[in-house]
Amino acid sequence: MSLTAQFATRMTRMKASEIRELLKLLDQPGMLSFAGGIPDPALFPVEAFGKALQDALSPDHQAQALQYSVSEGYLPLRQWIVSYMAGLGVTCRPENVVITSGSQQALDYLGKLFLSPGDTALVGWPTYLGALAAFNAYEPSYDRLRLGEDRRPEQYASAAEAAGGRVKFAYLSPDFDNPTGLTLTRAERVQVLETAAALDCAVIEDSAYQALRYDGDPVPPLLALEQDQNGGNLEACRTIYCGTFSKTLSPGLRVGWVVAAEPVISQLVLMKQASDLHSPTLNQIAIHQVAEALFERHTAGLRQAYGRRRDAMLVALKEHMPPGVSWTRPEGGMFIWVTLPEGLNGAALLETALAVEKVAFVPGQAFFADGSGENSLRLSFSNSTEAEIAEGMARLGRVLQAAR
Repeated sequence: MSLTAQFATRMTRMKASEIRELLKLLDQPGMLSFAGGIPDPALFPVEAFGKALQDALSPDHQAQALQYSVSEGYLPLRQWIVSYMAGLGVTCRPENVVITSGSQQALDYLGKLFLSPGDTALVGWPTYLGALAAFNAYEPSYDRLRLGEDRRPEQYASAAEAAGGRVKFAYLSPDFDNPTGLTLTRAERVQVLETAAALDCAVIEDSAYQALRYDGDPVPPLLALEQDQNGGNLEACRTIYCGTFSKTLSPGLRVGWVVAAEPVISQLVLMKQASDLHSPTLNQIAIHQVAEALFERHTAGLRQAYGRRRDAMLVALKEHMPPGVSWTRPEGGMFIWVTLPEGLNGAALLETALAVEKVAFVPGQAFFADGSGENSLRLSFSNSTEAEIAEGMARLGRVLQAAR
């Protein structure tokens, strides 16, 4: 007997992550990887977490740390997030915050909340492949969110109707986008809000990299801009802000959060109850203690370290890339997006790069909802030394030169 015939139709939309599969190859001797958007473990605040976990397991706190808890999340952590969001220009209360198991779980829940089969999600071209993976399970259609172009809201609505549903949300990462590294201007953020208002749809603001700005002037989150438009009333906002500690404090503890109007939060809490009851309380307590003690100081150090690595990669790309190759120049985050001459295929180049030069990257096609983007690739600089970056870009340059 085979159970595969009994699988739900949504399983045809779910594919293995190219990045997760690449990670299996990276233990080879001499391999240099610029594939995963992985924080440098040498920069984790290990001592602070050791103390926080020890305190959480002390006789005074161990019962709370190891017991079942509320689905909304550990209250002191939600209160810290309220304070953090205030620094970004968003006024909220703990009732506007739910803790998730990383922001990836938040994306899954939001896909479940909004998408019926055939509904449309507006996304970037390219966009975060983890978002596509999360949304795919709910069988949506995708349309390209075009900023700075002449496409009217009614055109999005007509295309969505032709696909069998409605536009339910626009998804974007406005600061140092994964995969491009680009940041939306204030005017582009306002355009997103105006488009969403015209379509009466939600806006999912994925701000995983917001704290990692290396230069340039900060731009307010979409949620802050919308709240200001609404006279400070968060309950009137359609923007849903997703944050995470994965890129700043620890990805392994899997702690993220969502800030939104209370009706959205209440539905996400119901999903949390039905899914995993609550995120691990021990992890939340540890994150709270470390964030309260050193978040600003620690992220300042990350910005210095990662900023130098970004600079090193930009210098090395300029030195080693052959003519016809272009790339983004991000103001923060972990990624640089490379566009190759027409006719070159990133996936085919990866096979050669792994076999001949032992250098890894992510082919760009995985980031496009329609499977286009063959002549592109994503590079991450966060988990490599400046010397490794220089050597890796020299190897990649040789691969591309041979391909030409």
